[in-house]
Amino acid sequence: MVGGVSDLELIDDALLDRVRRAAEQSPRRRTNHDFHAGPQDNPHRFLNVMLRGTYVTPHRHRDPPKSESFLVLRGEVAVFLFDDDGRVTARHDLGGAGRPFGLDLAPGVWHSLAVLGDHAVIYEVKPGPWDPATDKEFAPWAPREHDEARHAYLDRLLALHPPTPVV
Repeated sequence: MVGGVSDLELIDDALLDRVRRAAEQSPRRRTNHDFHAGPQDNPHRFLNVMLRGTYVTPHRHRDPPKSESFLVLRGEVAVFLFDDDGRVTARHDLGGAGRPFGLDLAPGVWHSLAVLGDHAVIYEVKPGPWDPATDKEFAPWAPREHDEARHAYLDRLLALHPPTPVV
């Protein structure tokens, strides 16, 4: 062990199943499993287990600028990109046969994710440290996580925006 953190943690079915069970108990319908030791670590590496119907408020990481990488280990997700006025500029479906299984996102890009099946397991990496006051800038044009309008907004995103063709 180094600094109280194990030198190795296997990412296996047992871990993914355990984190999924935790997500099933969460009112947010998602949960993280961190591999980094704490908020000051750099980079942050974690599993994000999301269940169908969870809502990720569109946001960006601009100040401080942080890139973000997603790899889908299980399931399928739609990643939506937006312009500054809230118009969808792209939808990329990740996971599943014949699809990309990950993406790397530049700092400052408005984005959100939606689960396309029963659940998805995403391995994420982004720079630390984490400060809840500055980590995310939430989009002023989208409902927030606890707003009742979130369900209709998410349904509209999925219905009105087919995946962007990969060229």
